[in-house]
Amino acid sequence: MHDFNYRHNNLYCESVSIEELARKYGTPLYVYSRNTLISHYRKIKEAFRQINPLICFSVKANSNISICRALVKEGAGLDIVSGGELYRALKTGAPSRKIVYAGVGKTEKEIELAMRRHILFFNVESIPELELINKIAGKLGVRQKVAIRINPDIKAKTHKYITTGHGENKFGIDFKTAGNIFLRRVLYKNLNISGIHMHIGSQIVDAKPFIRAMERVAVFMKGLEGHGCRVQWLNIGGGLGIIYTKERPQTAGEYAKAILPILKKTMANIIMEPGRFIAGNAGALITRVQYIKETPSKNFAIVDAAMNDLIRPSLYGAHHEILPVRSRSYSGSKDIRVFDVVGPVCESGDFLGKGRKFIGLRAGDLLSVMGAGAYGFSMSSNYNSRPRVAEVMVEGSRIKLIRRRETYQDLLRAESR
Repeated sequence: MHDFNYRHNNLYCESVSIEELARKYGTPLYVYSRNTLISHYRKIKEAFRQINPLICFSVKANSNISICRALVKEGAGLDIVSGGELYRALKTGAPSRKIVYAGVGKTEKEIELAMRRHILFFNVESIPELELINKIAGKLGVRQKVAIRINPDIKAKTHKYITTGHGENKFGIDFKTAGNIFLRRVLYKNLNISGIHMHIGSQIVDAKPFIRAMERVAVFMKGLEGHGCRVQWLNIGGGLGIIYTKERPQTAGEYAKAILPILKKTMANIIMEPGRFIAGNAGALITRVQYIKETPSKNFAIVDAAMNDLIRPSLYGAHHEILPVRSRSYSGSKDIRVFDVVGPVCESGDFLGKGRKFIGLRAGDLLSVMGAGAYGFSMSSNYNSRPRVAEVMVEGSRIKLIRRRETYQDLLRAESR
């Protein structure tokens, strides 16, 4: 699962003490295990080796250039959703023909830039977007490859903010409209409409929603073949869930076993867009307890990390395991107390965990918020004028600072005075 483990009651990332990292780089601090990152990518690659898919890491999950570059060196492509992510993707050295571009609101400038860079696919989310891409391709004198994003109208059992394949979501195109696009594809003379894209949500721990969605898409593709239209590419998106605490998500092997029979029948080239599965358990957010606050209602551990550093608990009600960096042995029932782990931001929603049990927790102790490698730093902000934190990558006993801590001067760098 990951390479964060205790040695003599001290938490380590691979062969490096978390306490050592906190002393050297301060807190809050994101720490990543390179071995965990790469091993999870390899698990997916091995599970689907029969069909040799193009695995495009979802940059939005963790956009640090060192994270993305490590995966690109392993052979991964990149899944992007903005012009900024395209810029990052190109800086990693990712081949343009391994970049796919999704998102409902691509601007004309973003589309043109990506087209000039010869990316593999645009995943198209609406007819107006399709028309704009066709227009820009005509202006540039190219024939652009696109995939139509299908909304299969499947309800996935996940948080409502991260389900994307239901009819009421903003993403994708319904089957009837998509069918008309394919059958009238000659109208888009500057486009090669040769792919289908789907993505039904994130942190999905059960194969059933994936199976239902892919079966619907497979039937749709079969129907297109009956009209002389063979789809060459099928992008099945991402969404594989991970273990945050008590979840029992499917493994890469179990997922592959469930959907490979469907994918093989389509005879299409397969693209996948995992993000959380690869990066989620590769990272932890390290924070230090500033104060222990006891009230008649509850106990608070006030730490130096906040919702601006890791917003998932506040935004989604997400549960991250929170471990003491130095584990204390149990020596009596009075040592165990329950705390809400909260940050210094001026919002009641600023918490990292509620109702957590700790032994002898006191000011100055370090805590590790686990499973923070995906949608952690990439969703962080400068709210309350808090500088964003440092990030380090650990490989065995080697440590690499992959993003320095911001300074107060950085907060004003783009502002006029």
